[in-house]
Amino acid sequence: MDAGSSVAALVEAAVTWSAEDPDPGTRAELDGIVRRVRGGDEAATADLRDRFSQRLEFGTAGLRGAMGAGPNRMNSAVVRFATAGLARWLQRAATGAATRRVVVGFDARHKSASFAEEAARVLAGAGVQAHLFTRALPTPVLAFAVRHLGCDAGIMVTASHNPAADNGYKVYAGDGAQIAPPVDREISAAIAEATSLEEIALASDDHRLIERVGDDVVAAYLDAASSTPLAGPARRVGIVYTPMHGVGRAVLVPLLERCGFVPPALVAAQAEPDADFPTVAFPNPEEPGALDLAERAAGAAGADLILANDPDADRLAVAVPSGGGWRRLTGDEVGALLAFHLLSEVPVTDDRRPLVTTTVVSSRLLSRIAADTGAAYAETLTGFKWLVRPALAHPELRPVLAYEEALGYAIGELVRDKDGLTAALVVAAHAAALRAHGSCLEARLDEIAARYGLHATAQVALRYDGAGARDRLASVMRHLREEPLPRVAGRGVRRRIDLRSDAHVPEGSIAGPLPTADAVILELEGDARAVVRPSGTEPKLKVYLEVVEPPGPEGIATARAAAADVLDDLGAAMRALLDG
Repeated sequence: MDAGSSVAALVEAAVTWSAEDPDPGTRAELDGIVRRVRGGDEAATADLRDRFSQRLEFGTAGLRGAMGAGPNRMNSAVVRFATAGLARWLQRAATGAATRRVVVGFDARHKSASFAEEAARVLAGAGVQAHLFTRALPTPVLAFAVRHLGCDAGIMVTASHNPAADNGYKVYAGDGAQIAPPVDREISAAIAEATSLEEIALASDDHRLIERVGDDVVAAYLDAASSTPLAGPARRVGIVYTPMHGVGRAVLVPLLERCGFVPPALVAAQAEPDADFPTVAFPNPEEPGALDLAERAAGAAGADLILANDPDADRLAVAVPSGGGWRRLTGDEVGALLAFHLLSEVPVTDDRRPLVTTTVVSSRLLSRIAADTGAAYAETLTGFKWLVRPALAHPELRPVLAYEEALGYAIGELVRDKDGLTAALVVAAHAAALRAHGSCLEARLDEIAARYGLHATAQVALRYDGAGARDRLASVMRHLREEPLPRVAGRGVRRRIDLRSDAHVPEGSIAGPLPTADAVILELEGDARAVVRPSGTEPKLKVYLEVVEPPGPEGIATARAAAADVLDDLGAAMRALLDG
């Protein structure tokens, strides 16, 4: 519905939607809003307009948004529409007579289990076999299950690290990877074909096409993950672990035990699934304060390592002892540690040339490690929907690591998406191997910096609020593209690359030109760089900064301090440049 629709039209749309809404809770919620709108409540009218301005957008990763009533929220009706569209697309894409098969998983968020049940019943009603998880499990286990069970698609009900009020619906193709264009657009078009829930057949929860799965899939995942190549026999390392009120504990703890580690100490207040995330303002281990409880527990235990998953366990945060406190490693630092370790110290499983992959906004350090070790290197747009593509396109190569700076890592070929569980296993094994030789992860980072130069990264975010925020953001990006920009923070701009129009092939990447994207890369004098792109979900610009400092005779600490000063200057300059 158009945002400028009359109040009467809004109310009519809401009444029609409410009449079909299968959830008594959201039906009552919507009816209450309609009553307030009819009473002249302007805030309720604005709320209703937002709920009916559009359908919750089905993007490459599926759906994600606040739970509530209406087509622009996550609810049972939206899940039914989405699943019916997915089933329709699968049936059309079928080349044989075999029944299509979809595995459906869910995390421990509010309504995740009921949304998954709704999806399974719609699939069965459409003649599609649904393999429905019996309990809340991590997203990587669902991604693994797609190929393990030989399914044509997978659905994971999760909002990952979003706030407690949100939920989502993530879709995987039969190859176990997130759907990518043009499939997302095709599914979105199929979803739009249904205009009424009455058109969607709904099977009973005991329908013959609904099969309950769970522990057998977890056992298979643990068998496969525990076969991940690890360096040496050392497993002695003191770990404090937090699943951040999510579902990672039930899989990661037994995985570590299978591989010879003493069970990690748990952050007690965050150890059990809790959909309200009571100890963190935002259940994302990247956020300030999210690891405070873990750091206190690790300090009390004298631990060597902190490992933290987000609530669906697809991301991993790492912290290490440093200077009497704890140093939270960036995604780029963990990516460098994993790459150097896996390419240099872990026994190879076959003779294929290794492949490492990262994104255009991540550090360029990975490309330099790859060149030094003889590995193939690929660079993609942000998101694992892109990061797994080079490995799929080059089966002659052996995928070793794909990572993005936002704490996402895929180890080997087990899961074609980010997997915070096997990543935690390899980080723990790496830390144990270094400890056995009197070293640690922080010292290894210094060794990498001494070898390849200190690659320091930082991120700046600029939010545009109020009316016309999106227009101002677009104007800022247009200005960045079109206006002369000779210097940034005193550094000359060597090259400006517009990913919307320039055919850009990152140096050394086997993946070829990047797809078009709304992003600009500024290559600066002195081996520095800024990548600017709008957020896909908020009126916000993200700026990814990197500077490389050579490790001079003064040592790594001096180079690190110099790099931090440069990043501060670049960040301030980019804020001033992009302030809309």
